[in-house]
Amino acid sequence: MKIHNEFANAFRKVRRARGLTQEDFFDESGRTYISELERGLKHPTLVKIDQLAGPLKLHPLTVLALSYSSKEDSMAALDKLLEQVRQEAEGIFQQEVNKQ
Repeated sequence: MKIHNEFANAFRKVRRARGLTQEDFFDESGRTYISELERGLKHPTLVKIDQLAGPLKLHPLTVLALSYSSKEDSMAALDKLLEQVRQEAEGIFQQEVNKQ
């Protein structure tokens, strides 16, 4: 899976759903960067994703989750992904507790 392209699609979908233009991200990156990001030419860092989430008024994980579930484009796929993340995190937390 070319996840950067899925991120590009998810980001564009969220930006449009929020009624934002590429220019609305001028303070975070500028229109050229957003255009390249949405075409899959740029690969954002976690810091950049965090910055871009501000104008979108959502948690950065939301865009990432949509990136990984956008192929199926359904709430069922998103629910399945979030449940997987919850179980994996729970396992990691439990391993930490067991080490103490």
